[in-house]
Amino acid sequence: MVRYVLRRIGLAIAVLWAAFTVSFIVLYLMPGDPVATMAGGGLDGEPLTPAELDALRARYGLDQPLIVQYGQHLWNALHGDFGTSVQSGQDVRAAIAEALPPTLQIATAGLVVAIVGGTALAVVATFTRVRWLKQALLGLPSLAVSLPVFWVGLMLVQIFSFGLRLFPSVGAEGPASLVLPAITLGLPTGALVAQVLAKSLDQTLTEPYVTTARAKGVGRAAIHLRHALRNAAIPALTVLGYVVGNLLAGSVVVETVFTRPGIGRLTVAAVGVQDIPLVQGIVVFAAVVFVLVNLVVDLTYPLLDPRIATGATA
Repeated sequence: MVRYVLRRIGLAIAVLWAAFTVSFIVLYLMPGDPVATMAGGGLDGEPLTPAELDALRARYGLDQPLIVQYGQHLWNALHGDFGTSVQSGQDVRAAIAEALPPTLQIATAGLVVAIVGGTALAVVATFTRVRWLKQALLGLPSLAVSLPVFWVGLMLVQIFSFGLRLFPSVGAEGPASLVLPAITLGLPTGALVAQVLAKSLDQTLTEPYVTTARAKGVGRAAIHLRHALRNAAIPALTVLGYVVGNLLAGSVVVETVFTRPGIGRLTVAAVGVQDIPLVQGIVVFAAVVFVLVNLVVDLTYPLLDPRIATGATA
């Protein structure tokens, strides 16, 4: 078990390093002059002079060779320092921390919608004996995945905000403002969970131990929920770990559609003005979230199936 945990932690560190390196290369090799783009004009609105631009390059270390910049940024990042936002002058960590709570709200709510909705759909679809109903339920995830997130958000706003007037269409005030963004964000993720879990449940229900349980007189509901669901959850748990990154990516669209503050809108604004320190800080933050969630998922596998840890140790 110890070797299994250490291996997963080592892979997590490698992913973080790769995310930092790739984001650094992409951001610093973009065409154009990032300093001129980031700086814009002076306080009086006039273009900055070449001397002022050179001073800015020196201030942000952009006058150094690329390998020197990379080493310095990596060293600073290891100490949790991603510099300051060029546009606002705010510390990158403070800017992310300020924008994080609203995004955490919709991401958590979207994850709950995805888990509850996806699991319920998969269980009902594999439990029913009505063939046409099963096929209809299993077809819903494919439809949900194919729908663009922004279109879903706009349709929900049109129906439940402008039509029925049940939920607010914009803002982040009160629990009611979370409902539509959570559904919009959780729908595609829940569809993936439902697809994988339903297929895994169908396969698990053909296992010999399920046949033995039926022979002993165990009810269908007990077999589904107490026996098959636990073993069938491992593939769905894997998918859930990977799609958490989609929740962060989807927040860009959702926060724009519903005019909510958060990491998504902060990212759009930073990319628009090529605020390199802030963009890289957000990229690394997203990678940290992705790595931590998948590390937790990996460490959960042995709890569901002890043979995983045994095999890793062997």
